[in-house]
Amino acid sequence: MAVGDVTIPSTIYAIDGITLSASAAGVRYKDRDDLVIIQIGESATTAVVTTKNTFCAAPVRVLREHFAHSSPQYLITNTGNANAGTGADGIHRAKDICATLAEKTNVDAHAVLPFSTGVIGEPLNSDAIITGLDAALGALGSDNWLAAANGIRTTDTIPKLASQKIVVDGTPYHVTGMSKGSGMIRPNMATMLGFVATDANISAELLQQILVTINEQSFNRITVDGDMSTNDCCVLIATGVASSDVIDSPDHPHYQPLINALTEVFLRLAQLIVRDGEGATKFMTVKVTGGKTTQECCDVAYAVAHSPLVKTAFFASDANWGRILAAVGYAGIEDLDTEQVDVFLDEVMICHHGVVAPDYTEAAGKEVMARAEITILIDLARGSATDTVYTCDLSYEYVKINADYRS
Repeated sequence: MAVGDVTIPSTIYAIDGITLSASAAGVRYKDRDDLVIIQIGESATTAVVTTKNTFCAAPVRVLREHFAHSSPQYLITNTGNANAGTGADGIHRAKDICATLAEKTNVDAHAVLPFSTGVIGEPLNSDAIITGLDAALGALGSDNWLAAANGIRTTDTIPKLASQKIVVDGTPYHVTGMSKGSGMIRPNMATMLGFVATDANISAELLQQILVTINEQSFNRITVDGDMSTNDCCVLIATGVASSDVIDSPDHPHYQPLINALTEVFLRLAQLIVRDGEGATKFMTVKVTGGKTTQECCDVAYAVAHSPLVKTAFFASDANWGRILAAVGYAGIEDLDTEQVDVFLDEVMICHHGVVAPDYTEAAGKEVMARAEITILIDLARGSATDTVYTCDLSYEYVKINADYRS
């Protein structure tokens, strides 16, 4: 059961220049949508970031090659099989899918980017995907974001969607995106899978910069279990339909409003992944202030967010705050003055200057720990840097889901 507000937007804005479909190809399971195609208009620009996992999946290797040669016109995603750990056979199957789709749509094979998610180490049922292409292409439509968001799910319990409309100097812009991910979530990646589109007209070079920057503060600030996937990818598309005026610099007057809208969408999609973390019962914000650098704030935040002892304590609503201090201590801040560190759980100070806060009570700690959404605030008292990471607790259900995943 996902934690907190995971509602689907009341309005999911179609993006001119984008059509999508979701269909059932039978890649692994019967009678469920597992093949998603996104068609991109020829005038669009596209940006991509991918996993930093060295053992990246075959589709990631293929899409990197294709993206370096051509502007994407089709994105094709299958669920149920990651096509990872499959060697040359996996590469061949991914390329075969791209080539077949390209032939059917009269585009260059490099203009097709493949994405896969699911079980690692098993041969991809590429025949089922290729057989299902005609039906998938025939179902393309501009209003299929929800169907597509459902089609890219694996262990996700909810579809993950976000959508925004803004008007800048009389020009309406729309941003809509979807993501999938529930387990095997760790930073230094994009996300499990994320696709965001806007009708703004943004140059390719600036769009890539925007994606890298926003991704760093959204999908690269979440963790469920500390495991980086082999298949993580995130795509940002700007179709250019909203205006003929190209935004090619941060100095453009429409740049900042668009950045704000895109950031909201990305952050919402990233947080939905944590809220839907496998077996999650708590949504936890770990905010670190008073650091000398952003990096050391992140190091401390991730040490806390990755700690199984911290995560299980939150699952049990056990105010065992010593586990938080221990994680701060092994985060690698060598010259940290522990006698200056303060820690809060929401409004309750649990640690002041490295020891239990004078007014802290076990009852106050338990009351906060019982909440479904909790902020852990850690003040290092050594500088002005700050950063925030989002995570969830670790429950019995997480073990059950991952123990039964291949069954």
